[in-house]
Amino acid sequence: MLRFLIRRILLTVPVLIGVATLVFALIHLVPGDPAVSMLGEAATPADVAALRARLGLDDPLPRQYLRFLGAATRLDLGVSLRTGRPVGTELAEKLGATALLAMAAMSVALIVAVPLGIIAAIRAGTWVDHLAMAVALIGLSMPNFWLGPLLALVFGVQLGWLPISGRGSSTAMLFGSVPAVPPAYLVLPALTLGLGLAAILARMTRASLIDELRELYVRAARARGVSMRRAVLVHALRNGLIPIITIVGLQFGAVLTGTIITETIFAWPGLGRLLIQSIQFRDYPMVQGCILLIAVTYVTVNLLTDLTYGIVDPRVRYE
Repeated sequence: MLRFLIRRILLTVPVLIGVATLVFALIHLVPGDPAVSMLGEAATPADVAALRARLGLDDPLPRQYLRFLGAATRLDLGVSLRTGRPVGTELAEKLGATALLAMAAMSVALIVAVPLGIIAAIRAGTWVDHLAMAVALIGLSMPNFWLGPLLALVFGVQLGWLPISGRGSSTAMLFGSVPAVPPAYLVLPALTLGLGLAAILARMTRASLIDELRELYVRAARARGVSMRRAVLVHALRNGLIPIITIVGLQFGAVLTGTIITETIFAWPGLGRLLIQSIQFRDYPMVQGCILLIAVTYVTVNLLTDLTYGIVDPRVRYE
């Protein structure tokens, strides 16, 4: 396993370099000048030129790119052009809120999808199966930018049951450095993200479980007197976890990218909202830092997913 782990870590290096290169190129293609955004439209050309020189924006792009890569290898992401604070410090402050929202969304997805997929698999071909998959298809067809405002209008504006923006004013801390959030503020963003993921996960759970229920070991267990519940939950579901774990790992990356829309809709102070604000301000260092952090998180989650295979299924060998 150690050789597998080292090889996977080494393979992430060109991936991250590619992400950094692509982000650097695209952000410099966006129209607008950060110096003008910082000084305002009324700034004189001399002031703009002086600020560009101070920030290094008048250097040739290859030199700016090499300077950016060199600083990134030292874990120095620079200083935000918008706030003047270190990029790493702001990312650390926002990461906790995004991680909390991502975990809540994945919890919603698992709570909804796994029972729905199990029921559909057990009742495959019946009206229960068709109804469950229809519900999953509806969830899959609703994009975040439509579902979020709809939930906010119904439960926040019309019914007044839940807040529709922010994360409250609680001063308590969760896990040491992550601010605790009143549950009411987390419900709508978590549902917006989690329901779409639940649809995909439910369909995968159903397909994987149906394949396992057809295997001889399940029939043998039933012939020995094992109850249907135990045959499904203990035998079939455990052996069908590999595809489900794969989807969960991949969808966690979708949660991180999906927070860009959801956090904007609900004014959630996380990485997604920070990224949108930085793009609007042409804050090059902050945009690059946000994308790199998302890429590193995505690669790490996929590595942990691969390592989980060996824990769930001892037959998996790493070479």
